[in-house]
Amino acid sequence: MTKSSFLINLSYLFLQPTGLATYAKNLYPYLSSLNPTLLISQTVPDFNCYPVPADMTPAQGTKGNIKRLLWTQFQLAKIYQTHQASLLFSPIPEAPLYRSCRYIITVHDLIPLRFPQRKSLLTLYFKFSFPKLLAQAEHILCNSQATADDLINYFGVPAAKMTPILLAYDKNHFYPDANPDYSTPYFLYIGRPDPHKNLSRLITAFANLHNKLYQLWIAGKPDSRYTPILKQQITELGITEQVKFLDYVSYDALPKIINNALALVFPSLWEGFGLPVLEAMGCGTPVITSNLSSLSEVAGDAALLINPYQTEEITDAMNRIIIDEKLRSQLRTLGLQRTKQFSWQKTGQETLEVLKRYL
Repeated sequence: MTKSSFLINLSYLFLQPTGLATYAKNLYPYLSSLNPTLLISQTVPDFNCYPVPADMTPAQGTKGNIKRLLWTQFQLAKIYQTHQASLLFSPIPEAPLYRSCRYIITVHDLIPLRFPQRKSLLTLYFKFSFPKLLAQAEHILCNSQATADDLINYFGVPAAKMTPILLAYDKNHFYPDANPDYSTPYFLYIGRPDPHKNLSRLITAFANLHNKLYQLWIAGKPDSRYTPILKQQITELGITEQVKFLDYVSYDALPKIINNALALVFPSLWEGFGLPVLEAMGCGTPVITSNLSSLSEVAGDAALLINPYQTEEITDAMNRIIIDEKLRSQLRTLGLQRTKQFSWQKTGQETLEVLKRYL
C-alpha cells in the first residue's frame, strides 16, 4: 500500500447514504490530483485506500457514531502519525483533538445547537468538542453562506478562516422525465422526520387543502422517536388514506418519484444546504421551500418561498400549485435554469484550490 501525506477521512460512509455521504462521494474524485489516501471501509479503484472498520457509521445508530468518535480521537491520530501526514481533510466536522494533526473540516450546519435535544450525543458534541475543533482547524469549509454566518455568530470564527462552497447535484441522474406519470397526484417530502424538518406543520397544512384528491408522500427512513407521533397526527386529522410513508428511497429510485410529484414541499426550519431542493429543480419539479437559512440561497427565485412557521402559507403555496398550471410551468423553467449554476465539478474544483493552499 502506497502511503500519502494527505488523508481524507471517509469513515462515516455507508450503503444508504444521506446528504453528508452524497457530498463526500461526489467530492473526493475531484481531489485525485492531490494523491490522497482514503480512510474508508471499502476499496475504491484508482485511489490509495487505508481500511477502517465498517461498523462506525450512522447506519449503526448511536453505537456506530460513538465508536467513530472514539476511533477519530485515538486511532485516526495514530494513522496520521504513521503516514507522516501533512494534512487531514474531513468532509464532516470530526478530527483528532489535542493532537499534532493539521486538518481542514467541512461544517454543514449547527442544527444540534439551533434545535438542541436532551441526551443527544450530537448536541453534547457540538457544545463541548466542536468549539475546540473549530479553533484547531487550519481552515473550515462551509456548505453555504448561511452556515458560515452561523459559525461567526455562534463561535466568532473569523470570516477569513472559512470558505463557503455550495454543494451540487448530479445532472446525469436528476433530470426531467419526458413522460412523467401524474395519474396519482401527490406532493412529496424527502428527508428525515426530525422535529426541525417541520413535518408536523406540513401535515397540518396538507390536511387544510381545499381539494382532497391529492396525496402527500413522505420519503425517508422512519425514526421511532418521531414517526409514530406523526402517524398519530395523521390519524387524528382523518387523512390516513391520503398520506403515504415510503421509508428510505434509494438513490436510483429518487428521480422517478421526484419527476412524478406535483411539487416537492420542503418546509424545514433550518438547513445547511438542502440537497432535495436542488435535485427537484434539476428534475423540473416545482419546489415549495422555506425562506430561512440556506434554502433561499439554493432556490433563489426558482421556488415558492414560505415562512415555515406559518402553516397557512404552506397550504396556500400547495393550493397555488394545484390550481395554477402556468405557475407550475414557470417554476419548472426557472428551476432548470437555476440548477445550471451548480455542479460537483465546480464544488470539487473550489475545494481542491483551498486544500492545495494548505499542502
